Amino acid sequence: MRALLITSNRLGDAVLTTGAVPYLAERYPGVRLTVACGALPAPLFDAMPAVAEVWRLEKQPRSRHWWGLWQKAVPHFWRHVVDLRGSGFAFTVATLRRSIMQPDRSPQHRVQHLTQTLGAVAPLAPALSWSAEDEAEAARRLANADRWIAIGPTANWAGKQWQAERFGAVADALTSLTGLYPGARILIAGAPGEEAMAEPVLRNLPPGQYVTAFGWPLPLLTAALAKTQLYIGNDSGLMHMAAAVGTPTVGLFGPTRADHYSPWGEKTRVVRTKSSIQQLKSAPGYHHTTTGSLMGEITVDQVLAAVTDLAGDSPCQYPP
Repeated sequence: MRALLITSNRLGDAVLTTGAVPYLAERYPGVRLTVACGALPAPLFDAMPAVAEVWRLEKQPRSRHWWGLWQKAVPHFWRHVVDLRGSGFAFTVATLRRSIMQPDRSPQHRVQHLTQTLGAVAPLAPALSWSAEDEAEAARRLANADRWIAIGPTANWAGKQWQAERFGAVADALTSLTGLYPGARILIAGAPGEEAMAEPVLRNLPPGQYVTAFGWPLPLLTAALAKTQLYIGNDSGLMHMAAAVGTPTVGLFGPTRADHYSPWGEKTRVVRTKSSIQQLKSAPGYHHTTTGSLMGEITVDQVLAAVTDLAGDSPCQYPP
């Protein structure tokens, strides 16, 4: 018997749906689970033992990618088709059960939306896996220090990128002799091609204090993030990966919805701009492709306060 999970092309959205995999595997013992998703998050699902195969769902003009998926799926009879992209695809193949995620503009988190879509009782928290080889390679690459802090200074558009020099100032404060993580090394992560965004961070750090992880295979990066003691980053897929492996995570938000996309888990905090999304995007001359960072209201002191609060494990968000 087979089950099909159709999820996102985007890394962060896909990470937030990974909790569906262990849920389906437990609900249907022995099921052959297929995941259809974009090429970017596909390696994360490849690494999950409960996933039998991953079909890359590359977006094509005139929605031709759905035709390609249908050609693969239609020969099979499915126990359950889960469509988290809200299409009508599940009605075009033979299946005993269909679950289709509907658009949701309510304040609930995307993990809660997933849980509701599948009818689960407990929240379907993100769950990531990696191999023993990834574990060993991550240990090798992070072998020159006992403690690591991870920073994600990049994002897929400029508006939600906190100023890179402020990331550098936070890293310097945390790793100084009087900081919370004295002597810790810094893992600076991002996607291939995003190295330039991190340059101002690197300029603030002494040589030898950091390792860059741009373009590392995602399961390897997952294993590395699991070895860090803290993650600080913009609203991005890497932020969700860090939270998913249990790393204490501080997510920075401005022109995106923290109610939908905050890092999931108890060991997380959110620092957000005082201005609302609407206020940020209604500024004169705003355009999502040309406007620079909209995160200037977030100060270094606020982020350091959130880290201190997280270390004390008491719930708080900044500003209130």
